[in-house]
Amino acid sequence: MDGVFRPRHLPKSPEFRFGEIRLDQYVKKHAERVPEKPCINYYGKVVTWGEMDAYVDRLAAWLSKSGVKKGDAVALYMQNCPQFCIAFYAIQRLGATVAPCSPMFKEWELAYEVNEVDARILIANSYLYPIIEKALPETKKIEKIVLTAFSDFLPDEPELPFTQEDSSGISAGASETNATGAEIVGLLGILQDSAHEAPPETEVDLENDISLLIFTSGTTGLPKGAMITFMGALYKAVSTAMTYYWHEHVRFLCTQPCYHIAGMTLMNGHFYYGSTMYMLTRFDAELIMQAIEKYKCDSWYGSAIMNKDILGHPNLPKYNLSSLRMATTTSFGIQLTSEMADAWEKATNGGQLLEIAYGLSESHTMDTVTPPEHPKYGTCGAPIYREMNVRVLDDEGNECPVGTIGEITLKNPAIFKGYLNNPEATAEVLKDGWLFTGDIGKIDEEGYLCFLGRKKEMIKTSGYSVFPEEVELYVCKHEAISQAIVIGKPDARRGETIKAFVVLKPDHVGKVTEEEIIEWAEDKMAAYKRPREIEFRTSLPTTGTGKLLRRVLREEEAKKSGDGNL
Repeated sequence: MDGVFRPRHLPKSPEFRFGEIRLDQYVKKHAERVPEKPCINYYGKVVTWGEMDAYVDRLAAWLSKSGVKKGDAVALYMQNCPQFCIAFYAIQRLGATVAPCSPMFKEWELAYEVNEVDARILIANSYLYPIIEKALPETKKIEKIVLTAFSDFLPDEPELPFTQEDSSGISAGASETNATGAEIVGLLGILQDSAHEAPPETEVDLENDISLLIFTSGTTGLPKGAMITFMGALYKAVSTAMTYYWHEHVRFLCTQPCYHIAGMTLMNGHFYYGSTMYMLTRFDAELIMQAIEKYKCDSWYGSAIMNKDILGHPNLPKYNLSSLRMATTTSFGIQLTSEMADAWEKATNGGQLLEIAYGLSESHTMDTVTPPEHPKYGTCGAPIYREMNVRVLDDEGNECPVGTIGEITLKNPAIFKGYLNNPEATAEVLKDGWLFTGDIGKIDEEGYLCFLGRKKEMIKTSGYSVFPEEVELYVCKHEAISQAIVIGKPDARRGETIKAFVVLKPDHVGKVTEEEIIEWAEDKMAAYKRPREIEFRTSLPTTGTGKLLRRVLREEEAKKSGDGNL
């Protein structure tokens, strides 16, 4: 669109350092150029670019021998650790497809996603094995489970506090069989096998072959696998990193989960540029300050809640954060304001804090970006590259004038190919190459996008997208519950929190409490999905055809809270 702000330091389109090749091939390029340079520093354990490429090759060769080929999906069930990165690019080195599952998942959620992608191999943190064991009877095709402990890549004495639960799993070279017949293999043994054969060379169609299946709530129903191409991942990694002056000497602090599309995009940016990434498994405000000071990190991507926690931390004055020149963030839960950015600048002795982007899983996110030269707080940036197109449409499909509210639609090289095995849902949102997001916003005279909310009923909690139908499905698995409606309620920290209205089966009335159901849900669902409030009802509102009406309960809650926008 005319009038869009274009940063002077950027070309009109992203430029690719080593050409339009897969990101796993960029790993190989860096290994050839700077084999001894640190690729990842994990609590003091350094993995060089040469080692990273060798590990990727060894795992890719093992996966190939295990029958993985171009187009197959391999599931990852892992938190941030070097092993996640190794597995991610090893899968893509075969032209295969990465299917990341949230490590917050319980057995039902895990089984659902591995079944949807037809995964035969699951690579996981070993401490999650008890959940895998519960999920296996419900899975269709899992033949091999590759386990790795955090300690496999931790130094004997970590340089920073490491408090994550760990499990050594099976020994490095061991292999055993699960009760269901699935083979269990130690990842470390695969990576230490220097006698491996090189993985087969695999050609891919960058613009059409699928590198990633990322699950999203879409517009209706249960989560769907959004099919992202190799070019989509490459384009967004390059365009995002270029906007924020990334280069091979950047010292990037990685704390956002890499299985999530936003954290993944920044991870890809690191592997594109060949910088050094300081990786932490979990967020802790003081740990982040310790890492920035110790390693002199100059780039970090977090969330506005994380920024607020650091700014309010009593030990903030103890740490020297002046190396951190660029901090990008996403307004999960709370909104980034100019006042917060000013406080951040003071705390870091001149560092910049910016809202990174607008985007969603179906587009590999980062569809607008905030240029550091011209931030506008309260917006999500602008489509500053020629291929990035953003329109806001009214209900009749007409493009809205500047400043007028409508539905956000997107078109760029990273737009997904559709939902896996779901052409009907794909057709609802993908029209003539444009992605209809279901999100509401407006665009100003310089092309900056302001995100205002959602048309769809999806709940946004702590940065995660949760569709109520999925939570309702799981809640109704409780032996005492016959019906449930789930809604999102405004929450100062999470953005929205989940409330479930439930009808008990007659023989359970008076025999189960709200607290017991909440405790049960904690064991059965990812933390961000589980209801944190339960209300018993004798009946739930329905249409004449029996369809449950969330809208009615949302309106009731809005009246209680005095918020007409609930």
